[in-house]
Amino acid sequence: MEHVLIPPAPPSIPYYDCRYAVLREPLGFPRGAEMLDDDEEAIHAWVEHEDLVVAVGRAHLIDAESDGSAADHAGPDATKCPGFGPLADPSNRPAIQIRQMGTRPEARRQGHAATVLQTLEKASKQHFGAKTGLLQAREIAIPFYLSQGWSLIDEPYSIDGIGPHRSMMKQL
Repeated sequence: MEHVLIPPAPPSIPYYDCRYAVLREPLGFPRGAEMLDDDEEAIHAWVEHEDLVVAVGRAHLIDAESDGSAADHAGPDATKCPGFGPLADPSNRPAIQIRQMGTRPEARRQGHAATVLQTLEKASKQHFGAKTGLLQAREIAIPFYLSQGWSLIDEPYSIDGIGPHRSMMKQL
């Protein structure tokens, strides 16, 4: 079952449990690192299967004065992710950033991530009036995003504690 939550409501504990289990726990981060300061301002989408949240993602509006750079996770030791060059062009705004996409290993390759991503794209156009989507993909996820119509926009870089990434963009 697909769900979407429009701001200003915070997501549920099962949503955060999935986000932590998939994105932070495998890297040795403490509980709480799965939460972001602006979660209440973001759109959240998730898929439940048999009362378990199996896939999650979120999208937030990038402030008109921002280049999109931000802390990768909660906490004082968070690495700052780089900004997005295309935001220098005003025609790419309003723009959203997709973050915290993840699917539990046992639920992968069943279309859940595509459902979450498509839900976030559609809701971002409706709620924020977004024209452009941007994201920072882990190297392993790049083929998935390419299959969903996203394009690479920069050279590889590494996020401390997380690993290799590439920035990607899609006209919504």
